[in-house]
Amino acid sequence: MSLIQHVHPIEGTDREEALVDLFLPPLERHQSIERASERRFSLESGYSGRGRSIRRIISYDALKPPEEAGEEHAGVTQYHVSTAKRIAQVLATVIACWFASGIVFGFAALKPVLINEGVFRDLCRQDELKAGVEVCYEQDLRLNLFFSVASTTSNVSALPIGAMLDRYGPKVCFIFGCLCLTAGSVLMSLAFRIEEFDGYTIGNFFLALGGSAIFLPSFQIANAFPKYAGTIVACVTGAFDASAAIYLFYRLVYESTGGKFRPQDFFLAYLIVPVAILLAQLTFLPSESYKSQTQLEEKLERATDPMRDVHDSDEELSGDEVWKIRKSRTLQRKRRIKKLNRLVGSPEARKRHEAKEEQRQENSKVWGALHNKPATEQMLSPWFFLLALLTVLQMLRMNYFIATIREQYDYMLGSPDLAASINDFFDWALPIGGVATTPFLGLMLDNISTAGILLILTGIITVIGVVGSLPFLWAGYANVILFVLLRPFYYSAMSDYASKVFGFATFGRVYGTIICFSGLINLSQTAVDALTKGTFHGNPIPINVFLAVSAFIFGTTLVVYVYLQTYRLQKKLDEEDAITVTNTEADSVLDSLLEEDEPRDYGSFPQNNNRQPWEP
Repeated sequence: MSLIQHVHPIEGTDREEALVDLFLPPLERHQSIERASERRFSLESGYSGRGRSIRRIISYDALKPPEEAGEEHAGVTQYHVSTAKRIAQVLATVIACWFASGIVFGFAALKPVLINEGVFRDLCRQDELKAGVEVCYEQDLRLNLFFSVASTTSNVSALPIGAMLDRYGPKVCFIFGCLCLTAGSVLMSLAFRIEEFDGYTIGNFFLALGGSAIFLPSFQIANAFPKYAGTIVACVTGAFDASAAIYLFYRLVYESTGGKFRPQDFFLAYLIVPVAILLAQLTFLPSESYKSQTQLEEKLERATDPMRDVHDSDEELSGDEVWKIRKSRTLQRKRRIKKLNRLVGSPEARKRHEAKEEQRQENSKVWGALHNKPATEQMLSPWFFLLALLTVLQMLRMNYFIATIREQYDYMLGSPDLAASINDFFDWALPIGGVATTPFLGLMLDNISTAGILLILTGIITVIGVVGSLPFLWAGYANVILFVLLRPFYYSAMSDYASKVFGFATFGRVYGTIICFSGLINLSQTAVDALTKGTFHGNPIPINVFLAVSAFIFGTTLVVYVYLQTYRLQKKLDEEDAITVTNTEADSVLDSLLEEDEPRDYGSFPQNNNRQPWEP
């Protein structure tokens, strides 16, 4: 599972003043606000919720300093591209994600094929070969390392690919991804064809790297239809989950043909995928990103200004010519306004969207906690390291389960056939669960407080820890169901937490650090696997219990901390609101006293509809 998967919007607002600064003395608070203003790198969007907010576009570039702003006028305006072509671009991107973005996470379905083909069988001892074991100790460790390297690559690669995306655009990322997928497919095919060539792990590495390079820029296609960006993001996320089924479909074909459709032939045929994606990119997929919702709204605001019809060069023209040319400019400007309104929605729709966004921020109870604080300060706070510890633990636990599910239930149930049935159920449930839960995740994250989401997560994690340690068939199926529901929920909730607590300005650095650290720690999965097979003689229960207890401790600590901070922040905000209301009422009384003896039309201007003489 990749940590770059998310369901929250691709752009949003940051609070200009971090909520934690409300507790500072007045002078320090003022200085903090000034420093935050200096760190801003995007335009203000007015006021949203409690406190001034700044509109930002999400970035995964952990290398770019927050002060560097994106080019204000960068990107393609959507109405310059036909609707049919944009629909084709969205469909092609979703299909590309389905076939390429996360196939390495279907390892549980591919593993029986690898075992049957004798991959890493040469690592087995003679006594194990004579005993006719299905998979020997060293072979199993090496197969699981094959997966853990790919999983780590998928997460750690988000850092360089994020930098590549922000600096060079989606076209370069897609081409790079196609090259990696091609290299991975060729290496895997050669490894199966040439017995002396061990290209399995490096081949899987390139497949994971290519998948990340296809997946990460795919979110930007949501801007092709800004009004439906949330739906498109959900489709891309669902396609990532569904991509784990590619190996499952291959295994079904492999078994139905009695092994005649060999892996070397499958990976050779898989070359169709990167070739098709490359052709699509070079023909009709966008070479650069579309303008964001914020950029379109700024463009619309400029277009509504009638004074843009007046140019300095008009002074050189006669009166009739000036009138005629300004009228032509007005008609062009109003046509542009209609096109922009079709893209971003009517003013009423935008107001409803803003109100919904404010409600989402209000529901979270933590929005703006550390917004506009330096990334180093954010990463030294309990908000960060508690999340990082829980994520590291959960990622290790989830990938360990994916890699060893059959061995775990083979030991606990004492039946290879029952373990295989649970493994088969898991192979189907993994992609289906991810796709099925995607529509509901956004609703939960938007309407439940962040502390409430963390409480639900901790509860599910604890239940999985208990059920996953029970040696019963029903417990195995229940464990799989809970796992496939938790998996997308957890990672979506963590990225949502990061955007609400830390903000979009430092998202790349803060969340990128969690991604990288978690991915590197995931390499210890091989050591955990060796501990299970060696010290505990194949019994997974001690490891499962330890991971469950550790997750419960870290999860509970994070929940308690967030609940306490939420209470303090909300109490302080209520006090600030009360002071604001009191000051406003006092000002109103003073104004009414000063205006009592003034003429009713004092200080007023003649009413007009801001319509210029040349406007039709």
